[in-house]
Amino acid sequence: MEEYLQLRRKDDISFKQRDSRSEWERDFARLVHSSAFRRLQSKTQVLGLGESDFYRTRLTHSLEVAQIGTGILSYLRHEYKNDRSIIEALPDGKLLEAVCLAHDIGHPPFGHGGEISLNYCMRSYGGFEGNAQTLRILSKLEKHTKGSGLNPTRRMLLGILKYPGSYNSLVENNNSEIINPAWLNFKNNWHPPKCYYDCDQDIVDFILRPFTNDDKERFTYLENKKTICKSLDCSIMDLADEVSYTLHDLEDAISLGMIKKDDWEGIIQNNIFKDAMIELFSDKPKITEELIEGLFGDSFGRKKYIGILVNLMITNVKIEEDESFFSPILKYKAVMEENAVKIKNIIFDLVKREVIFNDNVQQLELKGKKVVYELFEAFLSDPKRLLPKTTRMVWAASSYDQRERIVCDYISGMTDEYATRMYEKLFCPRKGSIFDRI
Repeated sequence: MEEYLQLRRKDDISFKQRDSRSEWERDFARLVHSSAFRRLQSKTQVLGLGESDFYRTRLTHSLEVAQIGTGILSYLRHEYKNDRSIIEALPDGKLLEAVCLAHDIGHPPFGHGGEISLNYCMRSYGGFEGNAQTLRILSKLEKHTKGSGLNPTRRMLLGILKYPGSYNSLVENNNSEIINPAWLNFKNNWHPPKCYYDCDQDIVDFILRPFTNDDKERFTYLENKKTICKSLDCSIMDLADEVSYTLHDLEDAISLGMIKKDDWEGIIQNNIFKDAMIELFSDKPKITEELIEGLFGDSFGRKKYIGILVNLMITNVKIEEDESFFSPILKYKAVMEENAVKIKNIIFDLVKREVIFNDNVQQLELKGKKVVYELFEAFLSDPKRLLPKTTRMVWAASSYDQRERIVCDYISGMTDEYATRMYEKLFCPRKGSIFDRI
């Protein structure tokens, strides 16, 4: 099985002399040197770019996810060192780093607001979803191998395949009443399903080819219009992502003053939170009081106690086994212990309430939705004149049923800054010049 997981979609003959790297190291190198990865430095995480160069972008978030992911991997190797089956199933460190670093490269400008906007624009053309776009960039769009993207190994693609269900099999009825201006109609019903695109079915077929029919059927099974299975590598990446966006968004929000001491004191009065902390810190009965002073004191204390919380999450990960699968990489899954999950979820609810649903953040998200929507409408209205030359050539060479997808690929690859400047060039009378180099 392992040799099949190292295969790539396209024959990959290296002309680099004395290249002694493993396939996983090559995956990692290609990802780090890709333009899609570099663009993450100018894409919104939660707080808008330009608020300060201290707060996290998609790039710094991805770096932190990779660090936490390798931390989880190291912990699991230690905890299960006597279980040969699990040890052999665990991924190589460089492979997991590549999966973690790549997990967000499909996200469009302006975060989830941009994602909702593009899904609305693509509602009749196969939809848009950030994880699906990640798979598409890695396997088709990135300019390393023509038509095959970075041409990653099968196992890297499996690690990225977070939701093994197609858009059309998961999408709810999107025939909602459409109002004008259309960009105001971005309510919850335009959140995309977690999926891959139907037009990329060939990629998923390649990923799953080595597995038995029973494993394929089980892995792609849908329950209440949702996928329920992930590979072992993906489950580790997913946990690292959850830990990072919960605790590091908390750190940014405290630094910005969006979450205050009173807010934190409110959640530690929650009996579920208190009981879970007592269970996990039985040797530190005053840990909740220490957290208050640490998180809301000086920056040294805040960094220390964010680190303590990150370590708490990492060291409460375990392996669960689903014996209905034959392949070890599908059979085993990394999950977090119940008490750590409770703490993580309560902290995330606080972040969501005070940061993500903050009126200023929501106002900026609305602006991002409008920018993305109007760019899509403009380029789709006259692609032969408005698209840049390289994208126009791809558009002209594509089949008619894929031309909207080409426009979507172009816009989703924009950084926040690029999208803003393009919008100003097209729609702001006093902005833009024929000499602009956007």
